[in-house]
Amino acid sequence: MTFLERILKEKRTEVATLKQTYRHTAAQRKPISLYERFQQKEQLQIIAEIKRASPSKGVINPDVVPADQARIYETAGAGAVSVLTDTPFFKGTMDDLAAVREAVDLPVLNKDFILDEIQIDRAADYGADVILLIVAALENDRLQNLYQYAKSKELDVLVEVHNEEELEQAQALGANIIGINNRNLKTFEVDLGVTERLIKKINTTNTLVISESGMAVPANAERVARVGAKGILVGETLMRASDIATALQSLQVSVGAER
Repeated sequence: MTFLERILKEKRTEVATLKQTYRHTAAQRKPISLYERFQQKEQLQIIAEIKRASPSKGVINPDVVPADQARIYETAGAGAVSVLTDTPFFKGTMDDLAAVREAVDLPVLNKDFILDEIQIDRAADYGADVILLIVAALENDRLQNLYQYAKSKELDVLVEVHNEEELEQAQALGANIIGINNRNLKTFEVDLGVTERLIKKINTTNTLVISESGMAVPANAERVARVGAKGILVGETLMRASDIATALQSLQVSVGAER
């Protein structure tokens, strides 16, 4: 069983319980558009992540205070904040998401393995502006239904892909924010060449490309910015940094146009 299959098996059980116990309350706030904010910027935008642990790296920063971390990210110039809310594998909670929403005036991404509409309702209730849909985790019909459902809630959707087939599915949705994950979710190996290869097939004028995983040093940020990525998602590097602001600002490079 791959890492992804293990996570999804656990997530299906969680969703079944959630559907029996969670009561959706209509969100009153208007979501902040990550798409609009990022399109207005010329520098590479950082989606700074709050992540206590991961299956590949184990415990990273178990004592983080999400609101405090998010405020540091915002002050340092992050374009958005991502919050891991999966508990079994990443040690995150929905309360982390709510705390971050209260702390910053930035788009907030609910980073989780979304399989059902009830998770989108919950994300909106807790203050998310953006949700993640992972193409590798969903049948195409499910992907389409969840995408349209999130859009009906005025949420932005980061559609994550890792290969050409998944990219075609994302483009068929009309996704305007595509996350290219350099990490293979089956093996957890990282290869920045994935972004360099797939971005050539994307019209980056109208589509935001976010490069995910492997952004530990400025040279890697420059590498994906050079081929047209508009943003990067950075987690472990910032969660381990002794000087968070300096680490984040070192990754804010100019967006290039080499294709």
